[in-house]
Amino acid sequence: MSASNAHPRLGDWLAGRREELRRRRWRGVLWIADDAPQAVSKARAWIAAGRWHSPLWIGPELALSSQASPLPEGITRLSASRARGQLGSEHDLVIFDALSPEAGFDPDAFGAISGTVLAGGWLVLLTPRHWQQPTGADWLPDADYRRLAHWPHDAETLSTYYLQRLAGGLRDSADLAVWPSDTALPLSSSAIFSVPSSDPVIDSSIEPALDPDSHIEDRVNDSDCLTRDQAEAVSRLTRMRRRRPVVLVADRGRGKSAALGIAAARRLMRGERRLWIAASSSVAVEAVFERLQRLLPGGRRDAGRFEVRVDGRECRVEWLAPEQVVPALAARDIDAQSPPTLFVDEAAAIPAARLVDWLGRFPRIAFATTVHGYEGTGRGFEIRLREALDRLTPEWRRLPLDTPIRWAAGDPLEALTRDLLCLDAEIVAVDPAVARSMPVAHVWLDRAALARDDDLLRSIFGLLVQAHYRTSPSDLRHLLDGPDVHLLAAFVGDMAVGICVVQQEGGFDAALAEAIHRGQRRPRGHLLAQSLATHGGYREAALASWWRIMRIAVHPQARREGIGSAMIGRVAATARERAVDHLGVSYGAEPSLTGFWRRQGFRSLRIGLTREASSGEPAQMMALALADDSARLLDRMHDDFVRHLPDLLAGELREIEPLVVAAWLHEGPVPVLSVDLHERLDWFAAGGGELAPIRPWLREAWLGWWRRQPLATVERLLADEEGKVVVPDALTRSVRVAVPALFQYRDEALSLQGRRERLASARGLAAALLAWHHDRRDPEGTAPAPG
Repeated sequence: MSASNAHPRLGDWLAGRREELRRRRWRGVLWIADDAPQAVSKARAWIAAGRWHSPLWIGPELALSSQASPLPEGITRLSASRARGQLGSEHDLVIFDALSPEAGFDPDAFGAISGTVLAGGWLVLLTPRHWQQPTGADWLPDADYRRLAHWPHDAETLSTYYLQRLAGGLRDSADLAVWPSDTALPLSSSAIFSVPSSDPVIDSSIEPALDPDSHIEDRVNDSDCLTRDQAEAVSRLTRMRRRRPVVLVADRGRGKSAALGIAAARRLMRGERRLWIAASSSVAVEAVFERLQRLLPGGRRDAGRFEVRVDGRECRVEWLAPEQVVPALAARDIDAQSPPTLFVDEAAAIPAARLVDWLGRFPRIAFATTVHGYEGTGRGFEIRLREALDRLTPEWRRLPLDTPIRWAAGDPLEALTRDLLCLDAEIVAVDPAVARSMPVAHVWLDRAALARDDDLLRSIFGLLVQAHYRTSPSDLRHLLDGPDVHLLAAFVGDMAVGICVVQQEGGFDAALAEAIHRGQRRPRGHLLAQSLATHGGYREAALASWWRIMRIAVHPQARREGIGSAMIGRVAATARERAVDHLGVSYGAEPSLTGFWRRQGFRSLRIGLTREASSGEPAQMMALALADDSARLLDRMHDDFVRHLPDLLAGELREIEPLVVAAWLHEGPVPVLSVDLHERLDWFAAGGGELAPIRPWLREAWLGWWRRQPLATVERLLADEEGKVVVPDALTRSVRVAVPALFQYRDEALSLQGRRERLASARGLAAALLAWHHDRRDPEGTAPAPG
């Protein structure tokens, strides 16, 4: 797109600043705060004044707005909802429309698209005029707040603390150029364009958009790598040995995915035939496959698979979604004792329990994750995974990638994005001894005050970031402006050590509750009330009032001190005071979380039949009754859960991990074993019959043992990812076998060999159950084993 003579002064202004940005290898930010017609007109002038190779407009279709004609020829437009699909793309100009009538500031879209801007390029942000001159402004939610509102609230009634914080951050920033409503040209950023650059001069005749790697200094000997730390990472990944995992941590733009691609290519060239790459989506590993194709041009790419012939060997690199990894080990051409090398990209977006499971299954495994980013939060990932790495693979290696590749250190757009979206929120170190010696105070936070106290806001958001595998920029907006949200913080002195985010739900009128129950209406929000009414068939769940604990986080150095349990107790007490019927929670099912919530008195009500995209696990819903009347409804839902679970495990939930299932199966009444059942088990253990007809009796006997185990014992066992706990009996060791074989009809769990070996394993399980029931002296009178 060539420059226009219609804006010669703007063209000269832009050319000078762009040259300076390219010298520094930075990206510029222009803030246009004006009325919509004028702001869009300025953005068009900016497009016309430059020479852009890959411009992109993020926002609604302008032709539908009163102030606009279609965009200039040659510029691509995408809605904000599609911005995340631009991962891996590169642009020298991005216009982000947060101003037009149907537009708004989408935090996730801004976070995603900011990483696609090339060094020397610009991001132009359009906002309302009063963001720049807020005195006396009438702050109203923008169009994107429609996604935040839920029944009975309209978007126009929501608070705007988040938007006001954004505007304040933009006004305070020295890292951007500003184009006020009353000036003919933008005002330069003094921090960028007034201080001489100390960076080496780069040949400005080279267009970064044409050769995106050309602006990187030649500072490494490795011709495939662009920085020393990337070269070190590739070397470690290429030479990775058994039981010595590698963990790559980096901010965006540091070449993390490219390092995985280079290392994958080199491992194939060194003799490996097969390598797997796990990530939550194929988009996340696009850079890996691009690098493979560049280094091995004779290969062929087919969706999530890359195949190439190396020295006469057929080699293959495959992308697997998280839920496909473990089942892939059962393939006939895979040796489960020596499986392919596994690279895990954007590991922070995958639940820690699943990562730890892979750690035990794959002798050669590497994790890569973004430290500050919307893909997932690497800080929380590191905290949760480090303990397992230290225990299971103490020779693991952490490799940080600090040097930017796509832009230079100190880049204004990176700094601004981190600040506006709170991506760099960190927790403050706490002395555990001091934390134990001081009383814990619980405070319900005022969100207006929280938005003005940036230090407290960052510490609160930092707690959420480190505690959860997937915290997105939009979570901060929901924290400040989401309707019916309550925040309870735990303080030791003036330091926040815990936060509980509560969402008010339910309480629909009778007509709307009936429509929800019949699947005729689906108001936005109200996860528990609507799911239980629509999918569970409980109309009363829509009528009832709920407080759902959306998130709960405790400082890592203050855990196991009862802070989380105390916050839940305080939330429950306040909810009772306000006549709320139920306290509930929904999360991606993990055994440790199920155990935690059961210790708080919660019971399981429903399991989702598909895996959540965010966690890779089915959603588990649990609740605590806050009054006698509401307890009857929960009793009914819980009884249905226990009764229906075996059927679901044989069908829709057949592939769920055994330890997750074992946690569910521990809930429910203890079966009373009859004399007839003992006789049948004795007959089977002695060599009679087949597994199929005896399976129901084995199930009942196993549940009779399992549900008599104390919850603390169950939690300890299910937390032992490697199955190495020293246990007193074969039954405890058999959980990983019994659950899939008896409840999910996965006979291969009994033995990877043939029918005879599987039958022998099942007879051994029957004998162990018989011995346990025979030796037990039941004070409640369960029938003893015969003889």
